Amino acid sequence: MKVGLVGFAGSGKTTIFNTLTGLTAEVGGYGAREKANIGVIKVPDHRVDKLALIFNPKKKTYAEISFVDVAGPQAEDAEQAQSGLDPKLVQHMREADALVHVVRAFDNPILLQAADPARDIRAFDDELILTDLVQIENRIVRLKKEKDSARESELMARLKTALEEERLLRDLELTHEELAMIAGFRFLSLKPLLVLINQPEEAAGDGVPAGVNELAESKKLATIAMSGKVEMEIAQLAPEEQREFLQAVGISEPARDRFIRAAYSLLDLISFLTSGEDECRAWSIKRGTTAHKAAGVIHSDIERGFIRAEVTRFDDLAELGSEARCREQGKLKLEGKDYIVQDGDVAHFRFNV
Repeated sequence: MKVGLVGFAGSGKTTIFNTLTGLTAEVGGYGAREKANIGVIKVPDHRVDKLALIFNPKKKTYAEISFVDVAGPQAEDAEQAQSGLDPKLVQHMREADALVHVVRAFDNPILLQAADPARDIRAFDDELILTDLVQIENRIVRLKKEKDSARESELMARLKTALEEERLLRDLELTHEELAMIAGFRFLSLKPLLVLINQPEEAAGDGVPAGVNELAESKKLATIAMSGKVEMEIAQLAPEEQREFLQAVGISEPARDRFIRAAYSLLDLISFLTSGEDECRAWSIKRGTTAHKAAGVIHSDIERGFIRAEVTRFDDLAELGSEARCREQGKLKLEGKDYIVQDGDVAHFRFNV
């Protein structure tokens, strides 16, 4: 999973990036605006640890979330924007599976404007709409010249109308076929988006402000709040010290854990597991994924030559202590291509290519 941290300059994106990744990228707006910070975190999963105790593998591998911290436009630029975001920044955003809009809720002395989360949420939506609209208008011009697919032309015209009405593409009811048709364009307003309210230090541990929460709900946006400056400092402490400081400022759990849960919910992800003497590993997939497609997450050859999936529930394997015991107790099931993989399934895929 690749997540793009986006938002206006001065919103504290890089501080949030450091909080989540444990890295020390330069903060304060001193980096080049074209530059993106990149980091990866492993998703803690006690199930991988338990499987490793059972199988004693050569290695254990957790699911990962990679972050790209995308430099943003100045907040005051949004009111005068005519063509959306800088193309150099857009490319980083297009490569992300989801966007996290970091919204400033603290006073920043280097900015002229006072903090106004609702204003920035609306303004950034406008930036996404403008960027997508330019891309769609260019595509429509090209389709007219090529006199190509009438279906695509009709779809692009519908998307253009929606954007002109200030409707984000993610809010439209698009069929699987339509989504497949436009997948290659990687429209920004189609991507899942999480609003992260970056609170002042004195509000560390507080939830999302009521007014902001109401706006987000009206836009069908998920929200999370954290105090980037405080939590970045805590994240750089030893684990035992982290717990003490989190309690002192009224934060229930580390920012990284809260964020991972929010990101998985946003993308509707679950994890299935594979186990053996070589490796015990967690794999992230969309909820509702079939066994056939889940096999392809591991390797395209396994999907192509899929025969069956041998599936055990993690809880059963953890309780009985071995695959042999699970088989004896009838807890190991043979499933076909159309089986819907469940969170916590431990799967072995049989295939032939």
